Amino acid sequence: MSINPWSEEDRKLLIDTIAADKNSINFFWNCRNGRVVQLCGNLIPENISDPFAYLNNKKFIKETSLAAFGMFCTRINSFITDGTEESRVAADFLMRFSEDEDYRMCHVTVVILKDLDNRAVSFYITMRFFKEKQIAERRILDNFTSDKSPEIFARHIKRMMNGNPEHEIAFIQFDVERFKLINDAYGEEAGDMLLKYLKDSLNVICSDEQPFARLTADVFMIVIPFDEESEIIDFIHNLEKNIGKSYEGIEFRLVFGVCIVEDRTVQTRTHGDNATLARQSIKGNALNNIGFYNGKLKNDLYHQHYIEDNMKSAMLNNEFVMFLQPKYNISTGRIIGAEALARWQHPYKGLIPPTQFIPVFEKNGFILNLDQLIWEQACKTIRSWIDNGIEPVPISVNISREYLNTFDVVKKFNELVQKYDIPIRLLEAEITESCDAENTSDVVRKMKSCGFTMLMDDFGSGFSSLNMLKSTSFDVLKIDRIFLSEFMESERGRKIIAHTISMSRDIGLDIIAEGVETGAQAQFLQNCGCDVAQGFYYSKPISVEDFNKQMHKETAESEVTKK
Repeated sequence: MSINPWSEEDRKLLIDTIAADKNSINFFWNCRNGRVVQLCGNLIPENISDPFAYLNNKKFIKETSLAAFGMFCTRINSFITDGTEESRVAADFLMRFSEDEDYRMCHVTVVILKDLDNRAVSFYITMRFFKEKQIAERRILDNFTSDKSPEIFARHIKRMMNGNPEHEIAFIQFDVERFKLINDAYGEEAGDMLLKYLKDSLNVICSDEQPFARLTADVFMIVIPFDEESEIIDFIHNLEKNIGKSYEGIEFRLVFGVCIVEDRTVQTRTHGDNATLARQSIKGNALNNIGFYNGKLKNDLYHQHYIEDNMKSAMLNNEFVMFLQPKYNISTGRIIGAEALARWQHPYKGLIPPTQFIPVFEKNGFILNLDQLIWEQACKTIRSWIDNGIEPVPISVNISREYLNTFDVVKKFNELVQKYDIPIRLLEAEITESCDAENTSDVVRKMKSCGFTMLMDDFGSGFSSLNMLKSTSFDVLKIDRIFLSEFMESERGRKIIAHTISMSRDIGLDIIAEGVETGAQAQFLQNCGCDVAQGFYYSKPISVEDFNKQMHKETAESEVTKK
């Protein structure tokens, strides 16, 4: 036999207490029967089947809060149709309780009553306006919750972490990709409205156990408890689904960085910094917008920051130098040209290999400065050969794909040739074959019309096709190192290389093989009709001084042979 501790007097006292609160609206919404029962206030008529739709239709929600309010309503409706594990949700909106009053910030709390399938059957809803003191406190919270003053946010995080000792914790940071371009295209006011929409959306989506903050500019942070890592991805996908991809005609894309807490004694700022590193690691990645932090990532990004912090001073201090990798005639074994390659001669770290700085420069655009430096050094070297009576050989320099849309390459090459008064045939240009675009072909045609020899670099690296060979404007194909080494491993592969060389020669294209590492490779290429090769079998990239010594040596040997 159950005992009901509530007497009629207790019930009456409770109702009178709720009704005495003139600053709030309290009511039950039986969503199954479409019926509203008012406890205090007179905001929602009892014949209204959906109180939130009623508030929207009566324009009780301010226009600037409508997007977040719509998201909130969608979430409530999903509790009815799909069910939920949550028992309470809350959000803040600018709203009013009558048509003749001003909009004010209101806190809406919804307690969910569910059936055995976790689907909502009714809601207990409280709407309470913020007092002036509370609004002031919220402004202080917003103003002092940032990457510059993280104390308040850090306390919220600590409180949540202490309350979830049995759960894992993830720091999720996100920003709006290329937000500056949005400001430039739509104006700063529109950009600010987008950021407000994102903040309002987090207010609706995140629970009390998921503290969040706008850190700075367009960067936001959320901290969530979880049990399985898949829950992190589910949370992010749900956030993206609710926020959408556009707001007021502004298309946008969010980029996320995730740091899973491994040591709770570490300061929250450190976990946030690691989430930042994860977010920055996938900038510009068109296929993936979620990055996870790990130790290797931290080392890679710290290395990237070091490179970027020192690249400009290195340029001013002449630390970037040109190395030359000789190109050999396979039949005679003599140097017939060279490829110019950049090296970083650091005063303390020594020679930094290009794999450590070229990818960083290609990503941040500094490659344009480096390329021009190497072009000029190549022309200076050719000029010095002529002035010192050394028989010059052509030097090929690389044109990074970034130039093709942003820089007048043809004009610059012509200026360099005129400045150093060198034969145009001695300065050659290489463009990677993956740049198979209309603007690439246009640059190649213009360069050729001026008399420059154009080399297609890395042929066979993954983008090649017979159709490209049919329509190419290049003069020379450089067979990629990986293409050569992998296809040499099988009889079928060797036939493909042989036919590629034969077909290219038939249509008037010269061939250079890169990455030749063995005598067997060199002999095979010669048998196939390829006359020129470069690679470690002949020589690694060497300084200009060592290259000159090699040239002098060949000249001396040639004179001895003639005698």
